[in-house]
Amino acid sequence: MTTFDQCSLARVPATLTPEEQRAVWFLGALIRIRVGGGSTGGQLAILEHTGPRGYSSPVHRHDADEETFFILDGAVRVEVGDRTFSAGPGAVAFLPRQIPHAFVVTSPEARLLTLHTPAGFDEFTLAAGSAADSPFGDPPAAESVADPAALAAIAASYGIEILGPPPFPS
Repeated sequence: MTTFDQCSLARVPATLTPEEQRAVWFLGALIRIRVGGGSTGGQLAILEHTGPRGYSSPVHRHDADEETFFILDGAVRVEVGDRTFSAGPGAVAFLPRQIPHAFVVTSPEARLLTLHTPAGFDEFTLAAGSAADSPFGDPPAAESVADPAALAAIAASYGIEILGPPPFPS
């Protein structure tokens, strides 16, 4: 339920310098939270993902938020419902809530934005990932959540249901 305070916060402009944005290592990729729910009254989160070939999400679904992918560089295969498509620079994929989906990077590296409406996925990545010392540094030796059961438990607390393993790059 949206409260009056959340509605009021969403009406306050947000400007964030790169130094104010947070970065986290998550599932083997660097995620930069360009704007999170704390700055948008919970209405929107925009995350930038930079990952190598094979970076992927498990098959999952979001109970309450839509996810939109915008591919900046590289190639990604997106699986949504019973559809699979390849996406390169400039491609957009809108994934409605409650529909199972996953993605995998199929090029040597890819960079993409994900937009989450409403926000919440930003907080999930912070809870499940490892804080990045620098938004350009090397990943940690081991991420804080390597166990699929632990990831699924954290995901569930954010309204995300893990349904299966990640797709493999082709």
